[in-house]
Amino acid sequence: MRSRFAAVPAAVLAAAVVAGSVGATSPPALRAKQSQAKSVEAQIAALDVQFGKVVDAWDGARVALAASEKELAANRIALRRARRLKTVADRRVARRLVAIYEGDQPDLVSLLVGASSLSDALNVVEYSRELAGADRRIADEAHRARDRLARAQRSLQEVERSRRATVSTLASERSRISSMLAERSRLLASVKSEITALKAREAAEQARLAAAARARLARQEALLRAQAAARARAAAAARAKAAAAARNATPDAGAATPAPTTSVAPTTTNTTTVPVTTDAPPTVALPTPPATGVPLPPAATDPGAGHPEAASIALRYLGVPYQWGGASPVTGFDCSGLVMYVYAQLGVQLPHYAAAQFGYGTPVGRDQLQPGDLVFFDGLSHVGIYIGNGEFVHAPQTGDVVKISPLSAFAAGYVGARRL
Repeated sequence: MRSRFAAVPAAVLAAAVVAGSVGATSPPALRAKQSQAKSVEAQIAALDVQFGKVVDAWDGARVALAASEKELAANRIALRRARRLKTVADRRVARRLVAIYEGDQPDLVSLLVGASSLSDALNVVEYSRELAGADRRIADEAHRARDRLARAQRSLQEVERSRRATVSTLASERSRISSMLAERSRLLASVKSEITALKAREAAEQARLAAAARARLARQEALLRAQAAARARAAAAARAKAAAAARNATPDAGAATPAPTTSVAPTTTNTTTVPVTTDAPPTVALPTPPATGVPLPPAATDPGAGHPEAASIALRYLGVPYQWGGASPVTGFDCSGLVMYVYAQLGVQLPHYAAAQFGYGTPVGRDQLQPGDLVFFDGLSHVGIYIGNGEFVHAPQTGDVVKISPLSAFAAGYVGARRL
């Protein structure tokens, strides 16, 4: 596994990105605010969906109400026309009845006397009756049309009342959800403002820790250089003293005394040469880790000087974003990618795999940690570079950046350390 969270499902990682990385290494106040922001964003998303549905329903109800109002308006016009036709028909029938029964129309005897034939007389009578019947049918149809339109009017009015009530209810719901959205948006803006302030404080704290670490490492490196120079001077003096002693023990060439068969060896207690730390140390030959990822046994009990300069190099990449599988400051780092990249600059080639990196170097006790040591956590799924003062540099997780964290924050998951 390449990173601390390689086994986490992609959906969880995506959620962590949306939430702004509620990281285990973030301060508690920041984690709480990021969690609150995530909750409010989820509420806003749900309200947005609900609001969209209500607005769609509200728009549909308004369209239906407009159709009802249009239909009702047309029905009112038709009803008024039917009422006028009914009135006209009633008047026409009334006039026709008056003309037939009370007006100047001739009686049956006059019609018979005046008719040229019986057929003509019957035709006149039948015509008068049919005319009166037609007037009556027109009046009846006008009555029926008026009644139909009146019933339609009542039905349309009921539909209109129902649709108006629906529009009113949906408008109230729309207003309620809109107010909730506005309130949640204000809350989210406030929480995000607090998150920004907390992140600014965290960035300032990281800058303070980095400055202190750089100063501390610079002092330590200066001390190591001074100690190395002193050892080198002591070794040179010892070699010069041994050479002088050898010259003093050598007899003159013309003396009769034969030359001794043995020579005096220089004192070995002060002749050990200590390598001086430079900016470009030689490539270190490392063992090949086993295929199973099981750590190799230490080659020696003495962990050696290690690479304290790795701590200073790691500090250069503070603030680089976390990227799963990343091993470059351009694209980002995951935990083992950061360690691999830093040590590659020292000529030490490591695999891009935290558990495999644990198989390199020599074990170091927690009370013997020095800058540059690798520290491992969480069942060998996370690794960082120790920088002294109980702190280490690492790439924590998705959404976070390369940062300084105290070992105490990871005490429960601490596995061990290796010195390369």
